[in-house]
Amino acid sequence: MKKVVATGTFDILHPGHVLYLSEAKRLGDVLYVIVARDSTIKHKRKPMIPEEQRLFMVRSLKCVDCAILGSDEDMFKPIREIDPDIIALGFNQHWDKEELQKKLKEQGIRAEVVRIDRSDPSPYASSRHIRQKIRESDP
Repeated sequence: MKKVVATGTFDILHPGHVLYLSEAKRLGDVLYVIVARDSTIKHKRKPMIPEEQRLFMVRSLKCVDCAILGSDEDMFKPIREIDPDIIALGFNQHWDKEELQKKLKEQGIRAEVVRIDRSDPSPYASSRHIRQKIRESDP
């Protein structure tokens, strides 16, 4: 049984997220999704949707077998617990594939890092674009 891990914030769940997770699921038999904690998001704007609600939404997706919140202290903890064969990165996730592979190895995690290159070109497949459209529609 091949286990795949996908991670993300999943603020304002949209078709781009569904495409990413569906493509990640195709890489193996079981898809685990680690949803970022509100407290650990440092590389972009804090999410509008609280972490428990984002987790609930991700768990409701047909392609997701198991979804959990990430760790507040150690981002590698849930990955060590799952012990995946593959870690799937989205096309626009900020991680450098080789650097992440190196960090995983340092942690004793042997998962292969795979970048999902497929993306949805729709303007409604981006949380940033959706937030912008909402701002534009406000009177």
